[in-house]
Amino acid sequence: MTLPHVNRRHAARARRGAAGLAAVLAALAVAACGGSSGSTVARLPPVHPDRVGPEATFTPSNSELLGPDVGAKLDLLRQLGVRDVHIGIQWASIAPHPTSRHRPSFDAADPAAYPAGVFAPYDAIDRGLAARGIQFTLALAPSAPIWATGRGHWQLQGVWEPKASEFGQFARALATRYSGHYTPPGQSTPLPRITQWSIWNEPDQGFQLAPQTNPKTHAEQSPAMYRALVDAAWSGLRAAGQSPASILIGELAPAGRSYPTNPGNFGSMAPLRFLRALYCVGSDYKPLSGVAAAQRSCPTTAAASAHFAAQHPGLFHAGGVANHPYPQGLAPNTVTPDEPDYTELAASGKLEATLDRLNRLYGSSTRYRIYSTEFGYQTKPPDDELGVVSPQTAAAWMNWAEYITWQDPRQASFDQYLIVDPPSGHFATGLVTAQGVPKPAYDAYRMPLYLPVTSTRKRHPLVVWGCVRPAYFAQKQTHTPQRVQIQFAPRGSTRFRTLRTVTIASPHGFFETTETFPGSGSVRLRWSYPNGGVITSRTVVVTLR
Repeated sequence: MTLPHVNRRHAARARRGAAGLAAVLAALAVAACGGSSGSTVARLPPVHPDRVGPEATFTPSNSELLGPDVGAKLDLLRQLGVRDVHIGIQWASIAPHPTSRHRPSFDAADPAAYPAGVFAPYDAIDRGLAARGIQFTLALAPSAPIWATGRGHWQLQGVWEPKASEFGQFARALATRYSGHYTPPGQSTPLPRITQWSIWNEPDQGFQLAPQTNPKTHAEQSPAMYRALVDAAWSGLRAAGQSPASILIGELAPAGRSYPTNPGNFGSMAPLRFLRALYCVGSDYKPLSGVAAAQRSCPTTAAASAHFAAQHPGLFHAGGVANHPYPQGLAPNTVTPDEPDYTELAASGKLEATLDRLNRLYGSSTRYRIYSTEFGYQTKPPDDELGVVSPQTAAAWMNWAEYITWQDPRQASFDQYLIVDPPSGHFATGLVTAQGVPKPAYDAYRMPLYLPVTSTRKRHPLVVWGCVRPAYFAQKQTHTPQRVQIQFAPRGSTRFRTLRTVTIASPHGFFETTETFPGSGSVRLRWSYPNGGVITSRTVVVTLR
């Protein structure tokens, strides 16, 4: 994922205190890294000890998993407690003769018709994840083979006007191969069934789907193409026996360029603008008609609009909407200023409300759950782009972001993008540096800790929220409830003692409780793997007056 340069400028501007910043979500006080100070006796948020919370999703880069050491990487993800791995399969990397303008003669809906060996890395991931009890989400991703794209533009040919009918056959081939019933030639057992599917990647970004808008009329074009891709993939996946609940749509990038003439062919469209055009409504949320509708391949009359939902079932009956809610260097409760159509984490409520409104317009009662399938903070060092934060801040904000996600029952997953920082240093959102050194985010991801309020009077409690992500697998292994210790060290000391041991009820490892601390100092979590390995969380400083 690469965010548009304009959005990184917005992030820098916001950090300088730009006017219009919506800095605080309703449920949280002003916070920096570990929680908020608030008044002398802080008002605590309500405690939800039995809330299940979002599933832990992890999105490695393909290069991290499509290699000889895939087993070691999957072992690491299981040790971290990952429940679902989300990766993309590039259409052009699987299709025969992807650089040819002429379509080869083959049955694109038959997995056996594809070149020998192209599926082998994905087969290994599929079997490896199933053996470790980890779910698998496979995104049908760009770029397309050249023979399945439109003519007339030499730039980024693999994303220029991809042919929906060909994409549908590609989807059917994959869904057949990973249906749980398909045994590849030369293998003795069927491949495990893939848990979840997702359609395309960041269709609101011009380097993933083009053109984004018509250069003459500035009417949105990518939403109509994506609508056709969803229709075709939906048909292909369903024909191979996949259920609607297993199919995600969207995979939205959270930011884009503004009106009036942007984003052009290869720029970035703001995601809520993209969704409105996808569902054929204008900025006033009224159905488009006449010329405006025709320019966006939408129904031009009210009578035609009445059939829209039936003609596009994937838009109304999918299992959820995938979003990449990067805050772009801002604190996780902060929206990008002056950008009402963005879908960063702090704007999740707006995304949900928009999707509800779009569904209601067509008589649908669907209330989509939101799946985070790419998320992370870029850190400096090594990243020198705008919108980066220190490794320590990234770790703290990661936990704060997951707490915000946990508070929203419609958020189905919380994602981490990348295991290891890229060697180039660009988009350094990994848990480990390119040199193999764990970053503060490593411990923060494995065992999150967040205190929404960190300062109060003596003998007054504070809320402690956290997650032992590997607890799910530990409980399955030992068949015993998992417990986590809340530990405290007085100010100026590094000697921690256990104040309380909490039983983890959530299957995803979350807990929330209140604790009265003996004074100012540092708080951390401590937990032991079944094999005896002890891990601790990052620390949070509390102040008592």
